[in-house]
Amino acid sequence: MKGTLFVFGDNVDTDVIAPGGYLHLGMDQLLIHTMEALDPDFHRTVKKGDIIIAGENFGSGSSREQAPLVLRDAGISFVAAKSFARIFFRNSFNVGLPLALISDVSAVRNRHEVEYDLENGYIKDLTGGGEVAIEVPKGPLMDILNSGGMINFVRQELEKIRGKSGPG
Repeated sequence: MKGTLFVFGDNVDTDVIAPGGYLHLGMDQLLIHTMEALDPDFHRTVKKGDIIIAGENFGSGSSREQAPLVLRDAGISFVAAKSFARIFFRNSFNVGLPLALISDVSAVRNRHEVEYDLENGYIKDLTGGGEVAIEVPKGPLMDILNSGGMINFVRQELEKIRGKSGPG
């Protein structure tokens, strides 16, 4: 797939991703204000297929589930960071937002066009050249993502169980 990189630093917290003052206004308004403290034009320029690259501790702060939801709904295909806050990590998989680990964020540039492949674990810079490896989840976490999040995963697993045991 192809998209644009949005590169951010360390400790991007959930109040930057999904500002608390807009949570009560609904997702449409939250989309307008997502990431605006770091990139005021983010909501106008982000499109389906784009990705976020960040440093350490992405998604720190509160446990609001709206943070990964608003990124997913904005069109972000996945977030790659050096590390993630524990609750953001869990919430992302629960809502079906893929995450990946990246060790060398110095190799990527903001607003560069890239080609990426989660399955094979790379981001290729089409604007400036170069390629960087990413580590994507395997096993049950990928099963959850491929199902579209935890709710869909559980529904599918229950259907498998019901199918094996016959009519309920």
